[in-house]
Amino acid sequence: MSLDLSSSNYEFNHECVQDGFVQKALIYGYNGAGKSNFGLAIMDIIINLTDKEKAPLLLSNYRNLETENQTVEFCYKFKFGDSIVEYKYGKTDPQTLVYEYFFVNDKCVISYNRLENEVLVIDLPGTLTLNKDIAKIHISALKYVKSNAVLEPAGESIAFYSMLDFVDRMLFFRNLDTRVYAGYTAGTGDLYDGIITKNHFEDFMGFLASAGVPSNIDYMKTGDQYKIFFSYGAEHNEKSRIDFFANCSTGMKSLLVFFYWVQNALFDDASPSFVFMDEFDAFYHQRLSEFIIEKIKGIKKCQFILTTHNTGLMSNDTMRPDCLFFMHKDKVRALSALTDRELRFAHNIEKMYRAGAFDG
Repeated sequence: MSLDLSSSNYEFNHECVQDGFVQKALIYGYNGAGKSNFGLAIMDIIINLTDKEKAPLLLSNYRNLETENQTVEFCYKFKFGDSIVEYKYGKTDPQTLVYEYFFVNDKCVISYNRLENEVLVIDLPGTLTLNKDIAKIHISALKYVKSNAVLEPAGESIAFYSMLDFVDRMLFFRNLDTRVYAGYTAGTGDLYDGIITKNHFEDFMGFLASAGVPSNIDYMKTGDQYKIFFSYGAEHNEKSRIDFFANCSTGMKSLLVFFYWVQNALFDDASPSFVFMDEFDAFYHQRLSEFIIEKIKGIKKCQFILTTHNTGLMSNDTMRPDCLFFMHKDKVRALSALTDRELRFAHNIEKMYRAGAFDG
């Protein structure tokens, strides 16, 4: 599977693209096509290069059982300024790397192949005296360089650190039968505490109000924990309060989880670099789904990929054809690449999809 995020030249919804690449994407696909697994595969890179949270989903059912190849292979391409960065590697299980190659503008600057007993090769300033014998050190060669070398901040080293910073801030989350996340931070945290201690409670109330859902909420601290509750009447006493999480709708719970993870991107500088939201609107009304998309489109410093089954969002008013993707079992392509027709703003993309215009 591969996902090409190169954008096309559409004269609308410019906030969905940046520097020639898709920044806000929706992925559609039939049930069981592999959308969730594809998101987990994209997040595999955090296992190699970060100490952030690794969800159990990342570590189980790792190899595709429809192939006899024992090596699971990955290739990532990034663009940072004028540099094109490529990171290729193979594994036999989540923690066992067998080869790694790191390129900057087609120049291989780090390479290591454990299968062929190669010596670690590093072509970066500041690594001349670094011990290259890491056969007994079972970590990524890139992570080894990151932890043991002080690179000169120039040339390929800047691209190297740019990729490490990007990967360090990647995030996957879902809010379905269970809440799962991977990347961006480590450990588990309380949703309420994460909002209140960052002084974002007023922002959360405003967020709910702008979403058109009840925002008559308040909070209090009980022991070491914060509690959010619905407040009714003017008394503001215990009899007029009910617990928020126990009594709100499933959609409001989903909104809380969404706000918790993107609050930094909305209001602070410590933004995630990349967010993969699985089944982001499973519990949303159509208008609420559109509200979330508009919020996401307004976040300029973060790349988003969302999976959905909501064809109501297949609209040029909301997105654009090069940002709408459809996944089959063996491929994922933008709608703009699945038809020879010229797609214009006036076209009804959802109607065309239902008529089979993108089946090719």
